Amino acid sequence: MTLRIYNTLTRQNEAFEPLQAGQVSMYVCGPTVYANAHIGHAMSSLVFDIVRRYLEYRGYKVRHAMNYTDVDDKIIVRANDAGEEPLHLAERYIEQYAQHLRELNVLPATVYPRATEEIPAIIEMVSGLIESGHAYAAEGDVYYRVESDDDYGKLSHRKLEDMNAGARINVDERKEHPMDFALWKAAKPGEPAWDSPWGPGRPGWHIECSAMVFRHLGEQIDIHGGGNDLIFPHHENEIAQSESLSGKPFARYWMHNGMMQLSGEKMSKSLGNLITITDFVSNHEPDVLRMMILNTSYRRPLTYSDEVVEAAGRGLERLRSGLNPALPGASGAAADVLGGLQAEADAAAGKFTAAMDDDFNSAAALAVLFDLVRLVNQTRDAGATDAELKPAQDMLRELSGVLGLRLERAQKEADAAPFAELAASLQAEISDAAIVDALKAAASKDAGGIIAALLEARVQLRAQKQWQLSDTIRDRLAGLGVVVEDSAGGSSWRWS
Repeated sequence: MTLRIYNTLTRQNEAFEPLQAGQVSMYVCGPTVYANAHIGHAMSSLVFDIVRRYLEYRGYKVRHAMNYTDVDDKIIVRANDAGEEPLHLAERYIEQYAQHLRELNVLPATVYPRATEEIPAIIEMVSGLIESGHAYAAEGDVYYRVESDDDYGKLSHRKLEDMNAGARINVDERKEHPMDFALWKAAKPGEPAWDSPWGPGRPGWHIECSAMVFRHLGEQIDIHGGGNDLIFPHHENEIAQSESLSGKPFARYWMHNGMMQLSGEKMSKSLGNLITITDFVSNHEPDVLRMMILNTSYRRPLTYSDEVVEAAGRGLERLRSGLNPALPGASGAAADVLGGLQAEADAAAGKFTAAMDDDFNSAAALAVLFDLVRLVNQTRDAGATDAELKPAQDMLRELSGVLGLRLERAQKEADAAPFAELAASLQAEISDAAIVDALKAAASKDAGGIIAALLEARVQLRAQKQWQLSDTIRDRLAGLGVVVEDSAGGSSWRWS
């Protein structure tokens, strides 16, 4: 099987062939750190985390760079409004975003370059572009000369003459062409600045990424990623300045994720229609956001709604149910049932790989996992033991881990006292002396032991058709954070 990736540059699915066999260089544009990050930023980080995890699963060694833009007009304006040093403000938001990445189970990048740490490399690149005739200085600013690039617009599939026709009338008269873009900006009072051959100033937005790629990954890379809102002008300008300097194709594959949308519009700070990552993880498990993204193509927009969030949460719980232990008293499933489960587990890896090889089709890959979970659960209900379930559950763990999902339920250190009180309070309502004695004997156990005794009491009460009392135990356990799940083969529980 061959991995195929949709390349924005060619608008085609292409077979993936890295520059060096067995190795992948990948650069992903990170956030401009001037405010609380929202789940649209998280979407891009999660998409390319999934891409990286799958590449590593396929045996590639991935060198992954994600940048932070820590000097920018927006940062300066926000810092001035807050009475704070711009670089100090940027540092606060970098630390916050790094914490978000940990919460979201995003693998650490190989390197996290920052614009302010790349100034010498940026100045060297700008100087090279001037020397080669692709850029020019104008009163302390430096601009890239778009007419020097014969194929400018090839990523966004725009023609320069069309861009010129649509350019604003009040363009900077120092520019040779309205579409020329800033590589270096002359310093203004109160702004961070660094010395340069053109006077004090700071880098333009586009040049920082090219300099970071050249320094940390090389003049050519395998994958360049980011949101599709960056195709033009950011990534278009990266290509122009990078290839003008090196004379080589900049990135072999350009990958762009769709935007997170709220109320039909792109989620953005400027529009104010956003949900911060902090707000999301305060109200939902972080893996729910990953499930939302996995459920659709990474290239499509993802509309945020309560219904979408709830569906993702249910899907996550459904996958987790596949790791539940065998039912109490399980004595083994029939040979034909176990054979069907083993066949599904054996086939799952191939089906999963076929799905992900198709431009990281995570929705199809999830479908493979759901099919496996369905058969695991059916086999459990048929009396399978833990040993009989283990091979299929191990496969589920492995493949879900490739997607970055955390299916293992967190072990909870629960206070036994509330459960002991529940068991004691029920004894007066139960007429069966054997059940009462079993609950009394469980009083000295830990929370899990008492819960197990309560579930066993339910089994016996249900056998006696005391449905109301059985439901009372289930409901009161729910009030203590325990979810009881009944099936044809018995009952199991989990923390809510």
